[in-house]
Amino acid sequence: MDDFLKRLPQLAKDKHKENKKYFAKLKKKPPKDLDYVMQELHDAEFEQTDCLQCANCCKTTGPLFTNTDIERISRRLKLRPQQFIDRYLRIDEDKDYVLQSVPCAFLGDDNYCAIYDVRPKACREYPHTDRKKFHQITNLTLKNTAICPAAYRIVEEMKKRLKVHR
Repeated sequence: MDDFLKRLPQLAKDKHKENKKYFAKLKKKPPKDLDYVMQELHDAEFEQTDCLQCANCCKTTGPLFTNTDIERISRRLKLRPQQFIDRYLRIDEDKDYVLQSVPCAFLGDDNYCAIYDVRPKACREYPHTDRKKFHQITNLTLKNTAICPAAYRIVEEMKKRLKVHR
């Protein structure tokens, strides 16, 4: 896994143009069964992928925190929401709450999350490859292929399984 993780950004960069073109065609005319196929690919990949062996998403990127996330996590940490925000978050250029720094402050040395059962929605749904209306998040998926080995493999499998035409 470590070797693949080291190569992943370059692999994703090498496939970027091809994937961008593929997703542009996909967006124009998404197959009727796209979400079903994506769910299948996602499930198959995560039967063999153990996120605890990687945790690259937690080490290199930060999720968006919704107000609901902040309330839920604050309660768990026995902090007032503003204390949680002051301690862990900042507002980014899109006016969203994000982590002050990465790796995530809640990620342990063993790759376990200290707030796993109350983690942000963005973390629960990552890498979003099983999301309904998948064709609407292709830009996000393109970014995630450079971070998440599973997302990279899902997209490669998707291109083999779903041929898109003009």
